[in-house]
Amino acid sequence: MLTILHGSDLHFGKHHDSVAAEAFLRSAREIGPDLIVLSGDFTQRAKVREYEEARRYLGALPHVPTVVTPGNHDVPLYRIWERLLQPYRNYRSWISPELDSVTTLDGATVVALNSAAPRRAIVNGRIRPHQLALAASALREAAPDSVRIVVLHHHLSPAPDYERDRPLPGAHRILDALEKLGVELILAGHLHRAYIGNSLDTYPGEDREHGIVIVQSGTTTSKRGRARERSRCSFNLVRVTKELLEISHFMYFEKFGGFAPFSMHVFPRREAQYFDEDPFGRVGSLHRGAAH
Repeated sequence: MLTILHGSDLHFGKHHDSVAAEAFLRSAREIGPDLIVLSGDFTQRAKVREYEEARRYLGALPHVPTVVTPGNHDVPLYRIWERLLQPYRNYRSWISPELDSVTTLDGATVVALNSAAPRRAIVNGRIRPHQLALAASALREAAPDSVRIVVLHHHLSPAPDYERDRPLPGAHRILDALEKLGVELILAGHLHRAYIGNSLDTYPGEDREHGIVIVQSGTTTSKRGRARERSRCSFNLVRVTKELLEISHFMYFEKFGGFAPFSMHVFPRREAQYFDEDPFGRVGSLHRGAAH
């Protein structure tokens, strides 16, 4: 089994929540993940001081492979010349020199694509053709039984609530391309509230048999939660087995004094398409009457 701890939107700076940040560290140590994914917005205004704090925080997390990607807040907004000429200078210095990356683990290939677009679409982001080519090259080399995962900051599917956020431009085209590459899981942030579902929930796609499991994280360590997670912090725990993808959505509760599971979601792996047995163990075989 592969265990992935997925957080996002740490927002070191004005809106950072230090209490939730300490609680997330405790949760990370208790869980002991095989992989940590942090899907962007490490800072509020891309300042050196904010990046220094973010770097120290990353160093306190469990020392396991960690996948990162920039968010729109990780490039300067008001320092216009810096945004135009060296938008990722501080991110490269403090978080990672790579903007797009490929991480390979036993049983998984994870491609992180930088969806920030500081010169063109600082809020909504972009994914460019050369990035999809990078993903195609990496994922085609993955072992047949590996779970193929893509990490972005911006969302490819809107959360099903009243805020009606617009997804990345070209989201349908990108989803079709990733589905053809056998991607099973997309991890992202940006929305400041969780959404866990399937790409077929909002877009039928060219392939209506599979779709891609979409896992959005809320803001993990800031006070900028939105919609039902207003002023709340959350993260996701993903477990991958040969048969299923299990996602537990954790939210911070003051009464509990930490993060606790709020909802659970289970999906069959791509090639299976459905469960042979109830994944919760209550029903047993689901197709006793099927012809053999």
